[in-house]
Amino acid sequence: MSNLLQKLHIDKYVNVYVVFGIDMLLSAFASIMALLGLWMAFHSKDFYALPFLLTWLGAGMLGVGICFVLLKTYYAVIRHSNLREVGLLVLAVLGKETAIAASVSLTPLAGIYSFRHIVALLVLDGLVTITVLVMTRVCMILAYDIIRRRVQDRRSLDAVLIYGTGNKAISFVRTLQSSNKYDVVGFLVTGNRHGSHVIHGKHVFHVSGENDFATVVKTRRVSAVIFAHRQDARNEEDKLIRYCTRYKVKVLYSPSVEEVVGGKVCPVPVREIKIEDLLGRPEIRISLDEIRAAFQGKTVLVTGAAGSIGSELCRQLAGFGVKKLVLFDNAETPMHNFRLELEERFPDLNFVPIIGDVRIPARLDYVFRDYHPQVVFHAAAYKHVPLMEENPCEAVFVNVAGSRNVADKCIEYDVEKMVMVSTDKAVNPTNIMGCTKRLAEIYVQSLGLAIEKGEVKGKTRFVTTRFGNVLGSNGSVIPRFREQIAKGGPVTVTHPDITRFFMTIPEACRLVMEAATMSEGNQIYVFDMGASVKIAHLAERMIELAGFTPGRDIQIEYTGLRPGEKLYEEVLSDHENTLPTEHSRIRVAKVREYDYTDARHTADELEKLSREVRIPDMVRLMKATVPEFRSKNSVFEKYDEERDAAKGKADK
Repeated sequence: MSNLLQKLHIDKYVNVYVVFGIDMLLSAFASIMALLGLWMAFHSKDFYALPFLLTWLGAGMLGVGICFVLLKTYYAVIRHSNLREVGLLVLAVLGKETAIAASVSLTPLAGIYSFRHIVALLVLDGLVTITVLVMTRVCMILAYDIIRRRVQDRRSLDAVLIYGTGNKAISFVRTLQSSNKYDVVGFLVTGNRHGSHVIHGKHVFHVSGENDFATVVKTRRVSAVIFAHRQDARNEEDKLIRYCTRYKVKVLYSPSVEEVVGGKVCPVPVREIKIEDLLGRPEIRISLDEIRAAFQGKTVLVTGAAGSIGSELCRQLAGFGVKKLVLFDNAETPMHNFRLELEERFPDLNFVPIIGDVRIPARLDYVFRDYHPQVVFHAAAYKHVPLMEENPCEAVFVNVAGSRNVADKCIEYDVEKMVMVSTDKAVNPTNIMGCTKRLAEIYVQSLGLAIEKGEVKGKTRFVTTRFGNVLGSNGSVIPRFREQIAKGGPVTVTHPDITRFFMTIPEACRLVMEAATMSEGNQIYVFDMGASVKIAHLAERMIELAGFTPGRDIQIEYTGLRPGEKLYEEVLSDHENTLPTEHSRIRVAKVREYDYTDARHTADELEKLSREVRIPDMVRLMKATVPEFRSKNSVFEKYDEERDAAKGKADK
């Protein structure tokens, strides 16, 4: 018997036509039972007259069949039936009785039978039909539940608790009813007990401390806790989630339908919670209608389209009805993979993938000349601090000259708006990468101001957005820590006290979108990034979430600050350095304005020096242009000493 139960496909749905056929047979059976019951009550043979039987059964079957089709009662999954489905069945039965009454009253049979008997028969037929249909469904649900439990017992499903008793948590229990992996044993609520209660047949466990949690886990053999909301997990990071890691209980999360993992909608109802889920803030609100209106029907160009930020920008733009999306990147394999993703996820999207380099004006000219983009998102850049500290000429060539090339083409081809992606490392830069991004900001903003003043002919509006570190981006700390944990450690952190601000990739892209619609041009937008995160704490939490104990199972090693790296990033949204906007989480940076002629000359000279690989002269010019640029833990600190010495002499 048990082997037979295991072979039953209890997760499959009954064919809708089978359900329709069963309901029709049950309706006919109910009518026959009603006729038989009334005959037994009144001992009248008139009800067995063939014309009466044919009229009654024929009208009843036709009426209930039409109602079943119109109300689609047979489409409902029986094991998930609720009061709504019962209500539809009642309406179908009322339709059946109405059809019978109309047929009997409009035929010569109307004057033969007693009105009292006809009404009694209609009421009895309706009651029996409803009872038979509903009871059959109840029996099917009970049978399914018994079979499911028998099969689950043999499958040894993971016992799980659902956190909270909100609407999503409660509805999620029904989602997991047919799961072949999880068995929901109850709900978990933190805080003091307020009476014992049951929801959907599942007990609600109140946990006020670690001992309560341990008791529930041991008595119910709980293997996982599922969070229905990300914010709940964040609120419980320092309490319940730590209990889970301590007692080897998995922490799972039920993402929303819209959540994308690796470029695809998450196909499973739950997944293991990630450190990104715990580090974020409440998601930034954006004006979707305004953004849609800003991009709908337009040709949009995204440089760096295959990168972390660029690709997410493209995914979001794909949902805003753009006329054409032009993808520009010099990375062949990532572009190929991203193209395949877009073809699969957005089959109706009109997009063009182009391999090209922002350092080559002729290649950019081809794109602008052939596709005439109306909006440009410039996300192409070199971003890795230590690598750029070791290759400063390439950083200047891409981040400064490349940004200048894109901006110039925007002017030449009358682009409406260019949005440049910058970084928090451009604020009081301590490394080559941060300074190159600041220089790019200077060029773009000075060009926009020159257009406003009539010094340069053009109509393009320039907007810059500054980000903090992006969670999970290519080559960032979180993917690196994951790889190290998977290998058994050690996890390497540069310094015990180093901190960083973080935001998610979707948050970053929403900021870009919002800035593109808010700005009238020539502004640098920054985002309220909340509290900074200690990287050592981040490493510990990732080790714990992986089911290990930091310092025992996996070691954390401190390797020392890398070239150009600083302990603390600048606070982007400091009220002393920014101005408010209508959006509570977005502010405008107060920065020194530069003359466009000077900015143009500097960009040209820096490109020349980078091409000739004259690093000392190039770095000196960077520091002269951006006085706040002071190198940290870098070979270029000597140029700061030169500058300070020269300034000291001048002051004397």
